Amino acid sequence: MVGEQRRDIGLGPFPEVGLAEARDKAREMHRLVRSGVDPLTSRQAKRSAFLARQAAEKDFDWCVAEFLKSKSDEWKNAKHKQQWENTLKVYASPYVGKLLVQDIELQHVLKCLEPIWKSKNETASRLRGRIESVLDWATVRKYRTGDNPARWKGHLDKVLAAPMKIQKVQHHKAVPIDEMAAFFAALRSRDGLAAKALEFAILTAARSGEVRGATWSEIDLEAGVWTVPAERMKAGRQHRVPLSAATSDLLKGIPRFATSPLVFPGTKNQALSDMSLTAVMRRMNVDAVPHGFRSTFRDWVGDRTDYPRDLAELALAHILENKTEEAYRRGDALERRRDMMNAWAKFVGAGA
Repeated sequence: MVGEQRRDIGLGPFPEVGLAEARDKAREMHRLVRSGVDPLTSRQAKRSAFLARQAAEKDFDWCVAEFLKSKSDEWKNAKHKQQWENTLKVYASPYVGKLLVQDIELQHVLKCLEPIWKSKNETASRLRGRIESVLDWATVRKYRTGDNPARWKGHLDKVLAAPMKIQKVQHHKAVPIDEMAAFFAALRSRDGLAAKALEFAILTAARSGEVRGATWSEIDLEAGVWTVPAERMKAGRQHRVPLSAATSDLLKGIPRFATSPLVFPGTKNQALSDMSLTAVMRRMNVDAVPHGFRSTFRDWVGDRTDYPRDLAELALAHILENKTEEAYRRGDALERRRDMMNAWAKFVGAGA
Protein backbone atom coordinates (compact mmCIF):
# COMPACT_ATOMS: atom_id res chain seq x y z
CA MET A 1 0.00 0.00 0.00
CA VAL A 2 1.18 3.49 -0.86
CA GLY A 3 -0.86 5.85 1.24
CA GLU A 4 -4.45 4.92 0.49
CA GLN A 5 -3.62 3.25 -2.84
CA ARG A 6 -2.65 -0.28 -3.64
CA ARG A 7 0.23 -0.69 -6.06
CA ASP A 8 1.04 -3.91 -7.95
CA ILE A 9 4.64 -3.80 -9.10
CA GLY A 10 6.59 -6.55 -10.80
CA LEU A 11 10.14 -7.24 -9.62
CA GLY A 12 11.33 -8.87 -12.84
CA PRO A 13 10.89 -12.23 -14.60
CA PHE A 14 12.06 -15.52 -13.05
CA PRO A 15 14.65 -16.95 -13.39
CA GLU A 16 16.42 -13.75 -14.56
CA VAL A 17 15.60 -12.27 -11.16
CA GLY A 18 16.31 -14.78 -8.42
CA LEU A 19 14.64 -14.99 -5.03
CA ALA A 20 17.40 -13.15 -3.17
CA GLU A 21 17.41 -10.27 -5.68
CA ALA A 22 13.62 -10.11 -5.53
CA ARG A 23 13.76 -9.76 -1.74
CA ASP A 24 16.32 -6.95 -2.05
CA LYS A 25 14.09 -5.11 -4.57
CA ALA A 26 11.06 -5.54 -2.36
CA ARG A 27 12.92 -4.16 0.68
CA GLU A 28 14.06 -1.15 -1.37
CA MET A 29 10.46 -0.46 -2.43
CA HIS A 30 9.23 -0.68 1.15
CA ARG A 31 11.97 1.77 2.10
CA LEU A 32 10.78 4.21 -0.59
CA VAL A 33 7.18 3.92 0.64
CA ARG A 34 8.25 4.64 4.22
CA SER A 35 10.10 7.75 2.98
CA GLY A 36 6.98 8.99 1.17
CA VAL A 37 7.92 7.98 -2.38
CA ASP A 38 5.60 6.04 -4.69
CA PRO A 39 7.87 3.32 -6.22
CA LEU A 40 5.72 3.07 -9.35
CA THR A 41 5.78 6.83 -9.97
CA SER A 42 9.53 6.86 -9.30
CA ARG A 43 10.07 4.06 -11.79
CA GLN A 44 7.97 5.83 -14.42
CA ALA A 45 9.85 9.08 -13.85
CA LYS A 46 13.20 7.34 -14.27
CA ARG A 47 12.03 5.64 -17.47
CA SER A 48 10.70 8.94 -18.83
CA ALA A 49 13.98 10.69 -18.03
CA PHE A 50 15.91 7.87 -19.72
CA LEU A 51 13.81 8.08 -22.87
CA ALA A 52 14.17 11.88 -22.92
CA ARG A 53 17.96 11.60 -22.66
CA GLN A 54 17.98 8.95 -25.36
CA ALA A 55 15.87 11.13 -27.68
CA ALA A 56 18.27 14.04 -27.17
CA GLU A 57 21.39 12.01 -27.94
CA LYS A 58 22.08 13.10 -31.53
CA ASP A 59 25.42 12.86 -33.27
CA PHE A 60 26.93 15.66 -35.35
CA ASP A 61 26.28 14.03 -38.73
CA TRP A 62 22.59 13.63 -37.91
CA CYS A 63 22.37 17.26 -36.82
CA VAL A 64 24.07 18.40 -40.04
CA ALA A 65 21.48 16.55 -42.14
CA GLU A 66 18.56 17.95 -40.16
CA PHE A 67 20.03 21.46 -40.12
CA LEU A 68 20.48 21.47 -43.90
CA LYS A 69 16.94 20.19 -44.34
CA SER A 70 15.50 22.93 -42.12
CA LYS A 71 17.51 25.79 -43.67
CA SER A 72 17.58 24.81 -47.36
CA ASP A 73 14.61 27.03 -48.24
CA GLU A 74 16.70 30.09 -47.35
CA TRP A 75 19.38 29.27 -49.91
CA LYS A 76 19.20 30.37 -53.51
CA ASN A 77 19.96 27.04 -55.12
CA ALA A 78 20.91 23.43 -54.52
CA LYS A 79 24.57 24.29 -55.14
CA HIS A 80 24.68 26.37 -51.94
CA LYS A 81 23.36 23.47 -49.89
CA GLN A 82 25.84 21.15 -51.60
CA GLN A 83 28.72 23.43 -50.63
CA TRP A 84 27.68 23.33 -46.97
CA GLU A 85 27.24 19.57 -47.08
CA ASN A 86 30.57 18.91 -48.78
CA THR A 87 32.58 21.20 -46.50
CA LEU A 88 31.20 19.59 -43.34
CA LYS A 89 31.48 16.06 -44.75
CA VAL A 90 35.11 16.42 -45.83
CA TYR A 91 36.58 18.48 -43.00
CA ALA A 92 34.34 17.95 -39.94
CA SER A 93 32.70 14.55 -40.18
CA PRO A 94 35.93 12.50 -39.91
CA TYR A 95 36.62 14.11 -36.52
CA VAL A 96 33.21 14.80 -34.96
CA GLY A 97 30.65 13.10 -37.19
CA LYS A 98 29.84 10.27 -34.79
CA LEU A 99 30.22 12.30 -31.61
CA LEU A 100 27.08 13.32 -29.75
CA VAL A 101 26.73 17.07 -30.17
CA GLN A 102 26.39 17.42 -26.41
CA ASP A 103 29.95 16.09 -26.07
CA ILE A 104 31.64 18.33 -28.67
CA GLU A 105 34.11 20.71 -27.08
CA LEU A 106 36.94 23.05 -28.10
CA GLN A 107 39.50 20.32 -28.72
CA HIS A 108 37.16 18.59 -31.16
CA VAL A 109 36.53 21.77 -33.15
CA LEU A 110 40.27 22.46 -33.29
CA LYS A 111 40.88 18.98 -34.73
CA CYS A 112 38.66 20.00 -37.65
CA LEU A 113 40.16 23.44 -38.16
CA GLU A 114 43.87 23.27 -37.37
CA PRO A 115 44.94 20.99 -40.28
CA ILE A 116 43.68 23.55 -42.85
CA TRP A 117 43.64 26.85 -40.92
CA LYS A 118 46.84 28.14 -42.56
CA SER A 119 46.88 26.25 -45.87
CA LYS A 120 43.19 26.73 -46.75
CA ASN A 121 42.12 29.56 -44.51
CA GLU A 122 39.13 30.71 -46.51
CA THR A 123 37.72 27.18 -46.50
CA ALA A 124 38.59 26.78 -42.82
CA SER A 125 36.84 30.05 -41.93
CA ARG A 126 33.70 28.91 -43.71
CA LEU A 127 33.96 25.54 -42.00
CA ARG A 128 34.18 27.20 -38.59
CA GLY A 129 31.07 29.27 -39.28
CA ARG A 130 29.17 26.24 -40.51
CA ILE A 131 30.10 24.14 -37.49
CA GLU A 132 29.02 27.04 -35.28
CA SER A 133 25.66 27.24 -37.06
CA VAL A 134 25.01 23.51 -36.71
CA LEU A 135 25.87 23.56 -33.00
CA ASP A 136 23.70 26.65 -32.45
CA TRP A 137 20.84 24.80 -34.12
CA ALA A 138 21.46 21.77 -31.90
CA THR A 139 21.41 23.99 -28.80
CA VAL A 140 18.07 25.52 -29.73
CA ARG A 141 16.69 22.02 -30.35
CA LYS A 142 17.88 21.02 -26.85
CA TYR A 143 20.39 18.46 -28.10
CA ARG A 144 23.22 20.25 -26.32
CA THR A 145 23.74 22.94 -23.68
CA GLY A 146 26.43 25.46 -22.87
CA ASP A 147 28.64 27.74 -24.95
CA ASN A 148 29.29 27.07 -28.60
CA PRO A 149 32.91 25.83 -28.92
CA ALA A 150 33.05 26.97 -32.57
CA ARG A 151 32.32 30.65 -31.92
CA TRP A 152 35.07 33.04 -32.99
CA LYS A 153 34.91 36.23 -30.93
CA GLY A 154 36.23 35.84 -27.43
CA HIS A 155 36.93 32.16 -27.96
CA LEU A 156 38.64 30.70 -31.03
CA ASP A 157 40.21 34.08 -31.77
CA LYS A 158 42.36 33.44 -28.70
CA VAL A 159 43.88 30.22 -30.05
CA LEU A 160 43.87 30.65 -33.85
CA ALA A 161 45.53 33.30 -36.02
CA ALA A 162 43.14 35.93 -37.40
CA PRO A 163 42.11 35.09 -40.99
CA MET A 164 43.03 38.55 -42.25
CA LYS A 165 46.59 37.98 -41.05
CA ILE A 166 47.13 34.80 -43.03
CA GLN A 167 44.74 35.02 -45.98
CA LYS A 168 46.18 36.18 -49.26
CA VAL A 169 43.66 38.49 -50.88
CA GLN A 170 43.24 37.51 -54.50
CA HIS A 171 41.47 40.10 -56.61
CA HIS A 172 39.69 39.14 -59.80
CA LYS A 173 41.97 39.81 -62.75
CA ALA A 174 40.60 42.79 -64.66
CA VAL A 175 41.26 44.63 -67.90
CA PRO A 176 42.92 47.98 -67.04
CA ILE A 177 40.80 51.09 -67.56
CA ASP A 178 42.95 52.43 -70.42
CA GLU A 179 42.74 49.11 -72.30
CA MET A 180 38.95 48.85 -72.17
CA ALA A 181 38.22 50.60 -75.47
CA ALA A 182 40.59 48.34 -77.42
CA PHE A 183 39.28 45.21 -75.70
CA PHE A 184 35.65 46.19 -76.28
CA ALA A 185 36.26 46.87 -79.98
CA ALA A 186 37.84 43.44 -80.35
CA LEU A 187 34.96 41.84 -78.46
CA ARG A 188 32.34 43.43 -80.70
CA SER A 189 33.96 41.87 -83.73
CA ARG A 190 33.32 38.37 -82.40
CA ASP A 191 30.27 36.27 -83.19
CA GLY A 192 28.27 34.04 -80.87
CA LEU A 193 25.89 34.54 -77.97
CA ALA A 194 28.64 34.08 -75.36
CA ALA A 195 30.46 37.12 -76.79
CA LYS A 196 27.20 39.09 -76.80
CA ALA A 197 26.54 38.03 -73.20
CA LEU A 198 30.00 39.27 -72.20
CA GLU A 199 29.35 42.57 -73.97
CA PHE A 200 26.04 42.87 -72.12
CA ALA A 201 27.77 42.10 -68.80
CA ILE A 202 30.32 44.85 -69.40
CA LEU A 203 27.73 47.48 -70.35
CA THR A 204 25.52 46.68 -67.33
CA ALA A 205 28.34 45.98 -64.81
CA ALA A 206 26.33 42.90 -63.83
CA ARG A 207 27.54 39.59 -62.48
CA SER A 208 28.03 36.72 -64.90
CA GLY A 209 25.31 34.60 -63.29
CA GLU A 210 22.78 37.42 -63.52
CA VAL A 211 23.56 37.88 -67.22
CA ARG A 212 23.52 34.19 -68.09
CA GLY A 213 20.15 33.75 -66.37
CA ALA A 214 18.54 36.86 -67.90
CA THR A 215 15.14 36.28 -69.54
CA TRP A 216 13.27 38.46 -72.00
CA SER A 217 10.43 38.83 -69.50
CA GLU A 218 12.83 40.70 -67.17
CA ILE A 219 13.67 43.27 -69.84
CA ASP A 220 11.51 46.25 -70.75
CA LEU A 221 13.11 47.75 -73.84
CA GLU A 222 10.53 50.51 -74.06
CA ALA A 223 11.31 51.73 -70.55
CA GLY A 224 14.97 50.80 -70.88
CA VAL A 225 15.08 48.74 -67.69
CA TRP A 226 16.26 45.24 -66.85
CA THR A 227 14.64 44.04 -63.59
CA VAL A 228 16.52 41.15 -62.00
CA PRO A 229 14.30 39.31 -59.47
CA ALA A 230 15.44 38.91 -55.87
CA GLU A 231 15.98 35.16 -56.15
CA ARG A 232 18.68 35.70 -58.78
CA MET A 233 20.53 38.40 -56.87
CA LYS A 234 23.41 37.81 -54.47
CA ALA A 235 21.90 40.25 -51.95
CA GLY A 236 18.52 38.56 -52.21
CA ARG A 237 16.57 41.61 -53.34
CA GLN A 238 15.26 42.89 -56.66
CA HIS A 239 17.68 44.99 -58.69
CA ARG A 240 16.74 47.37 -61.51
CA VAL A 241 19.39 48.01 -64.15
CA PRO A 242 19.00 51.09 -66.37
CA LEU A 243 19.83 50.14 -69.95
CA SER A 244 22.09 52.55 -71.76
CA ALA A 245 21.25 53.33 -75.38
CA ALA A 246 24.09 51.04 -76.47
CA THR A 247 22.78 48.18 -74.31
CA SER A 248 19.27 48.55 -75.75
CA ASP A 249 20.72 48.46 -79.27
CA LEU A 250 22.66 45.32 -78.38
CA LEU A 251 19.50 43.59 -77.14
CA LYS A 252 17.49 44.61 -80.20
CA GLY A 253 20.03 42.86 -82.38
CA ILE A 254 19.87 39.56 -80.48
CA PRO A 255 17.50 36.94 -81.95
CA ARG A 256 14.70 35.61 -79.76
CA PHE A 257 14.15 31.88 -79.67
CA ALA A 258 10.61 30.58 -79.27
CA THR A 259 11.99 27.49 -77.52
CA SER A 260 13.74 29.42 -74.74
CA PRO A 261 12.87 32.42 -72.54
CA LEU A 262 16.58 33.16 -72.04
CA VAL A 263 18.24 36.15 -73.64
CA PHE A 264 21.49 34.17 -74.04
CA PRO A 265 20.53 30.49 -74.32
CA GLY A 266 23.20 27.86 -74.60
CA THR A 267 22.98 24.32 -75.91
CA LYS A 268 19.66 22.55 -75.36
CA ASN A 269 18.16 26.00 -74.62
CA GLN A 270 19.73 26.02 -71.16
CA ALA A 271 21.66 28.92 -69.65
CA LEU A 272 25.24 29.36 -70.78
CA SER A 273 27.75 27.68 -68.48
CA ASP A 274 29.81 29.79 -66.09
CA MET A 275 32.86 29.06 -68.25
CA SER A 276 31.33 30.31 -71.51
CA LEU A 277 32.21 33.96 -70.95
CA THR A 278 35.63 33.03 -69.61
CA ALA A 279 36.26 30.97 -72.73
CA VAL A 280 35.61 34.01 -74.92
CA MET A 281 38.29 35.94 -73.06
CA ARG A 282 40.73 33.05 -73.27
CA ARG A 283 40.27 32.85 -77.02
CA MET A 284 41.06 36.58 -77.13
CA ASN A 285 44.27 35.90 -75.13
CA VAL A 286 43.24 38.30 -72.38
CA ASP A 287 44.61 37.66 -68.89
CA ALA A 288 41.45 38.61 -67.00
CA VAL A 289 38.09 37.16 -65.93
CA PRO A 290 34.52 38.35 -66.64
CA HIS A 291 33.93 39.36 -63.04
CA GLY A 292 36.91 41.70 -63.31
CA PHE A 293 34.92 44.12 -65.49
CA ARG A 294 32.93 45.09 -62.41
CA SER A 295 36.22 46.18 -60.84
CA THR A 296 37.18 48.06 -63.99
CA PHE A 297 33.83 49.83 -63.95
CA ARG A 298 34.25 50.71 -60.26
CA ASP A 299 37.75 52.06 -60.89
CA TRP A 300 36.49 54.12 -63.83
CA VAL A 301 33.75 55.70 -61.68
CA GLY A 302 36.17 56.51 -58.89
CA ASP A 303 39.18 57.64 -60.93
CA ARG A 304 37.74 59.13 -64.10
CA THR A 305 34.34 60.58 -63.19
CA ASP A 306 32.58 62.77 -60.64
CA TYR A 307 29.76 60.32 -60.04
CA PRO A 308 29.33 59.69 -56.28
CA ARG A 309 30.52 56.47 -54.72
CA ASP A 310 27.05 55.33 -53.62
CA LEU A 311 25.83 55.55 -57.24
CA ALA A 312 28.52 53.10 -58.30
CA GLU A 313 27.66 50.82 -55.40
CA LEU A 314 24.01 50.85 -56.44
CA ALA A 315 24.98 50.02 -60.00
CA LEU A 316 26.97 47.04 -58.72
CA ALA A 317 24.06 45.98 -56.46
CA HIS A 318 26.27 46.17 -53.39
CA ILE A 319 24.86 46.53 -49.90
CA LEU A 320 25.96 49.94 -48.59
CA GLU A 321 28.50 49.61 -45.77
CA ASN A 322 26.97 52.59 -43.97
CA LYS A 323 23.98 50.92 -42.30
CA THR A 324 22.33 54.23 -41.48
CA GLU A 325 22.56 55.34 -45.10
CA GLU A 326 21.31 51.92 -46.20
CA ALA A 327 18.31 52.13 -43.86
CA TYR A 328 17.23 55.57 -45.10
CA ARG A 329 17.68 54.97 -48.82
CA ARG A 330 14.30 54.28 -50.39
CA GLY A 331 14.93 54.84 -54.11
CA ASP A 332 17.52 53.31 -56.40
CA ALA A 333 18.50 56.45 -58.35
CA LEU A 334 17.56 54.74 -61.60
CA GLU A 335 17.74 57.77 -63.88
CA ARG A 336 20.94 59.07 -62.33
CA ARG A 337 22.45 55.66 -62.90
CA ARG A 338 21.20 55.64 -66.49
CA ASP A 339 23.26 58.75 -67.16
CA MET A 340 26.28 57.02 -65.60
CA MET A 341 25.79 53.85 -67.64
CA ASN A 342 25.52 55.89 -70.85
CA ALA A 343 28.81 57.58 -69.95
CA TRP A 344 30.37 54.15 -69.26
CA ALA A 345 29.16 52.85 -72.64
CA LYS A 346 30.67 55.87 -74.35
CA PHE A 347 33.96 55.38 -72.49
CA VAL A 348 34.36 51.77 -73.62
CA GLY A 349 33.46 52.72 -77.18
CA ALA A 350 29.89 51.47 -77.37
CA GLY A 351 28.05 54.82 -77.21
CA ALA A 352 27.95 57.97 -79.22
